[in-house]
Amino acid sequence: MIDLKKYTHIIWDWNGTLLDDAWLCVDVMNGMLGERGLPLKTVDEYMELFDFPLKDYYAKLGYNFDQEPFNDVGTEFIKRYNERQGETRLHGNAYETLAKFAARGYTQVILSAREQKELLTESSALGVSKFFHLIYGLDDHYAHGKTDVGLKLVSDLAVRGDKMLFIGDTRHDAEVAAEMGVDCILIPNGHHSLARLELLNVPLVMSLEDLNNLL
Repeated sequence: MIDLKKYTHIIWDWNGTLLDDAWLCVDVMNGMLGERGLPLKTVDEYMELFDFPLKDYYAKLGYNFDQEPFNDVGTEFIKRYNERQGETRLHGNAYETLAKFAARGYTQVILSAREQKELLTESSALGVSKFFHLIYGLDDHYAHGKTDVGLKLVSDLAVRGDKMLFIGDTRHDAEVAAEMGVDCILIPNGHHSLARLELLNVPLVMSLEDLNNLL
């Protein structure tokens, strides 16, 4: 049983955890793969392949970095994603869950591999930026990982590690939480499959609604 009462600070991942965008990542990437004659991926296949650092994920998809530098294809992807980002919405119960955590007195922050400016714009447009004490993204869009930003967040919060809980949707979130020295809960509603998350020694809840019910 997960006891949320032991925590004072909730650290949220953004993409996949609060924002329902895995489908858009697949759609955009399939457009790029098709133009290069590479095999397209289903959402289920994507959730088995996606990982950090993104360069390794792109290599699994078949990109040849001798022909196209990773920075070029990474920039192409994010440009196409940003053009359609307005099509994405929060997961069901995301707003209600954030509001409930806020009402219970938790300090909430975002730690994301999304570029900082875009992260601020998206969270504001979707009406949830008001729930967050801090919003930490990356300073570029290549998503090498967010461990360094996570360690800075812990330093800036100046709160004991056992008072913080990281909520994410990928193996990388669990890895970052461990580096930060904080507990982690994963939700299989985003970019990694339930089967992959079950291999980790991390508590799982099946949905934001289930998490909400723990409060």
